[in-house]
Amino acid sequence: MADLVAERSIDDIAPTRTLDRDLWSMAWPAMLSLVMVNVVDVVDVALIGHLGRQTMAAWGYASQCVNLIETLLVSVGIGCVALMARAIGADDGPRASRVLAASVVVSQGVAGLGLLLALLVPRAILRLLDAAPDVIEIAVPFFRLLTASMLLYGAAFVFESGLRANKNTRGPMAVAIVVMSVKTLLSVVLIFGFLGAPRLGLTGAGMATLGAHAVGLAAYVAISRSLSRQGVWIAFGWRDIRALLVRRPDERGVVAEVIRVALPSMGERLVMSLALLTYFKILSSYGTAAIAAYAIGVRLLSLSWVPGIGFAAAAATFVGQALGAGDSAMARRLGFRATGQALRVMCAMAVVFLFLRQPLARAFTTDESVAADLAPMMLMLAVAQPFMGTHFALGGVLRGAGDTVTPFLGAAVGNLCFRVPLAWVFARVLGAPLAWVWSALVFDHMARLAINGTVFLRGRWAQRVGVLP
Repeated sequence: MADLVAERSIDDIAPTRTLDRDLWSMAWPAMLSLVMVNVVDVVDVALIGHLGRQTMAAWGYASQCVNLIETLLVSVGIGCVALMARAIGADDGPRASRVLAASVVVSQGVAGLGLLLALLVPRAILRLLDAAPDVIEIAVPFFRLLTASMLLYGAAFVFESGLRANKNTRGPMAVAIVVMSVKTLLSVVLIFGFLGAPRLGLTGAGMATLGAHAVGLAAYVAISRSLSRQGVWIAFGWRDIRALLVRRPDERGVVAEVIRVALPSMGERLVMSLALLTYFKILSSYGTAAIAAYAIGVRLLSLSWVPGIGFAAAAATFVGQALGAGDSAMARRLGFRATGQALRVMCAMAVVFLFLRQPLARAFTTDESVAADLAPMMLMLAVAQPFMGTHFALGGVLRGAGDTVTPFLGAAVGNLCFRVPLAWVFARVLGAPLAWVWSALVFDHMARLAINGTVFLRGRWAQRVGVLP
């Protein structure tokens, strides 16, 4: 009897270890890809920081606006992963290709609308954030170039999402390294005028971003074509695009399906971006130093949640494929394992931010006022890490199951009921020190964890198996 129990324990442990290994093998390249993306942004901050406080503020305002477009494009990718993973799990390759094509169509529509607004009314958009007139004039050319790059980024991110739906995160990691290298080189040359190039300042940073995204899209197209010849459903042709748009009305339903799954994620990203923009506006009352500190802090925040997003990406793919294959029990196990791994890694991140907040703050700015405002934000990031990691992973599980509504509700409650109101009360009603405004982000992530965690534990998300209707 004891031998039987021991044998059963070994059988139980081995699959768990296998699941952990599989999740980690997909998560770490996704994390490294995100690190590359954020390192590029941090390098930009460091480079532009040498151009003065006004230019740094202009970069912050323009980046916040374009982040709204970028997050909507990420939402299209989330819908792409959910639908493609289900199709792949159900062994329906042609449907996976149709979803990929439809996602590219939707992403280009979103990015095109953003570019149109940036070309027609850039100053009006920046004035909504209370940007000073001289800052607006510095920001406009960069704003337009950055928005134009979103057309390229949108298509590239869909291909990246298609690779992830196929459990391939090493391809995106390789592309991220290439894009990072190109972006860094172009930024140094064009911002400061090295190697005989003109000194373009902030405009040079925008041109570098545009060029790097062009290289990234070309790399993804090359990878997708190579893999498609090996039987991986990760490519499509113009015939598929025409079928979606004009030739076959029944195929246009795939576009509607991508939009339907992506819409709650778009709503989530829209709420988050608008809340962050409002948060940004509230910070204006603390002066330009606070704005510059927030511009740096947002990049460090993006870097800090990399592990959570990495495990969320892995969980979404594994859960989607498991449900597509009709294995809801495996989907639940994967959800618990991914969440536990994310929590452990994010707790380690919390320790880093807690004890290195002062050195990190001074590593990214030589302005003592900006560093003084940034250090307490780093403290709040440390406190928020465990909550962030857990709700990110849970959100990935739910999205992989096709539930994009719950993460949207979590973001809406966290941002609109906690982060923005608390920041407004601290800043405009109580006149509290800036550190209190930073603390509002902790309550945001706690609320999102409560909502995502409750829905996850109820388990209804795993009851619908097969390909999403």
